[in-house]
Amino acid sequence: MLIDGRASVQFSGERALWLRVTSICDKPTYHGWVWLTGYSINPATDNALARREVFAQVAGLRIQRNTSTSPHHNKGPTTRRRGV
Repeated sequence: MLIDGRASVQFSGERALWLRVTSICDKPTYHGWVWLTGYSINPATDNALARREVFAQVAGLRIQRNTSTSPHHNKGPTTRRRGV
């Protein structure tokens, strides 16, 4: 998810970040705002950089679906042997 100045002024310009969201806080907050927990990522490598908690406007969040073709994102079904 892209978090930039549309979601909160603290993430405008060079401070924008990509966040792989792991949880959304269900506690009440200001209307239209949400606490997100996840990992900031390097979009070029898809590697996690740091765990983050951010407060942002829902209307300003930009969701990016994973389009990676790397093996760790597109795992096929696994086969289990009996008794293992």
